[in-house]
Amino acid sequence: MATPRHHLPLLLLLLLVLDTLALAPVPGPAALGGANGGDGGRGPLLGGWAPIPDVGDKHIQELGGWALGQAKHQRLAADGLRFRRVVRGEEQVVSGMRYRLYVDAADPAGRTVPYVAVVYEQVWTRTRQLASFTPAPRAH
Repeated sequence: MATPRHHLPLLLLLLLVLDTLALAPVPGPAALGGANGGDGGRGPLLGGWAPIPDVGDKHIQELGGWALGQAKHQRLAADGLRFRRVVRGEEQVVSGMRYRLYVDAADPAGRTVPYVAVVYEQVWTRTRQLASFTPAPRAH
């Protein structure tokens, strides 16, 4: 079956695009953040955990306080705890972001009590969920 003449320019353009794509270089593991899951300086890879570069960021600190509030509401933490700060954390790109936050809280006597909070957030749907809130080893 012959190709109509008016389709010929479109067919040639399609062949040119496919040829260009076939010759394009394919990035290796180093360009994609390294074979060991590193981020190559561009942020976290899909599915991999990467350190949060600035845990002092207002949003990260707010997430830590929110996580403690939710943990108290869900009875995962004592009511007398007060949020101090997020001291470190990791982030994971999923369909949104998952954060593993190392939170310092204060007990009623003022002693520091460390916790690890895992929070899922999807900004564009205004979804935020506390996945877990557990005591952390003392040295985090």
